[in-house]
Amino acid sequence: MTASTSAEAPAAPAAGHPATPVRPRTAIDHAITEYLQHMGVERGLAANTLAAYRRDLTRYAGYLAGAGCSTPGQITRHHVTGFVQALSDGSDGGTALGVRSAARTVVAVRGLHKFWALEGLTTTDPASDVHPPMPGKRLPKAISVDEVTRILEAAGADTATGLRDRALLEFLYSTGARISEAVGLDVDDITLQEMEAGPAIVRLFGKGSKERLVPLGSYGARALESYLVRGRPLLAAKGKGTPALFLNARGGRISRQSAWTILKAAAEKANISGDVSPHTLRHSFATHLLEGGADVRVVQELLGHASVTTTQVYTLVTADTLREIYAAAHPRALG
Repeated sequence: MTASTSAEAPAAPAAGHPATPVRPRTAIDHAITEYLQHMGVERGLAANTLAAYRRDLTRYAGYLAGAGCSTPGQITRHHVTGFVQALSDGSDGGTALGVRSAARTVVAVRGLHKFWALEGLTTTDPASDVHPPMPGKRLPKAISVDEVTRILEAAGADTATGLRDRALLEFLYSTGARISEAVGLDVDDITLQEMEAGPAIVRLFGKGSKERLVPLGSYGARALESYLVRGRPLLAAKGKGTPALFLNARGGRISRQSAWTILKAAAEKANISGDVSPHTLRHSFATHLLEGGADVRVVQELLGHASVTTTQVYTLVTADTLREIYAAAHPRALG
């Protein structure tokens, strides 16, 4: 494939980025130009995407030149992984990139090497098992015990819907149930018993209809009992005899969106700022259990996680809390 003069011309530096020093063009530069022409003409890549690829691969070519590579056949996996590292720390003299931008660049590099291997320009593909950087796990958002208490108390009202709201939110925090699990419950899925016999038991159906039994604490049990005795019958009278545990004002099964609205109203009434969702109560349930000394395997069972690895992200939250307390309290924590 013949490279056009305009395609070989160095791209103008992006705003805010220093100009790349002019260096002699190598066989790698020409092979990159062929790849870009292939992507633009035969693959129909959009102009903006093609421009991004050109910037990314121009930086790659510069890195390779600095590493002593002038032909595609000289590039090894070590060079590719070194470039990936340079994208994150700027050790090649370029701008250190965030995870998303670095991942886009790695995708361009992988596509380049795959093309070269398919075209016979190289005998191997050194980038085939080099993967784009992945964003770190987002720590689950939890609120304090005091904030949870204020929300639960704000939801209480001596009306049918008020009793339902308090029971629903107490239930979510007491069990760590997903909102889909809570609104999908029927009356027969819970077993309220005398407090002397221990916590009430709830049967939840998680992802893949996997069933698990979860204890319901005394606060949740009392709120649920009040709702079942004084609230639900009034709501059920307006419907058609659904077995659903939590009912809407028309006597039908409450929706997930309605549950979000109930929690949002309670959080606003309690003057809790930020985005508080039903999943926030689930996160808080797990975090507060671990902070109270619960074993991570027990929390895994309560949450219905298939793998303990999923649950262990909550241990990062509690570790951060420990660091904050230590830094604030220990006389020699900070220099």
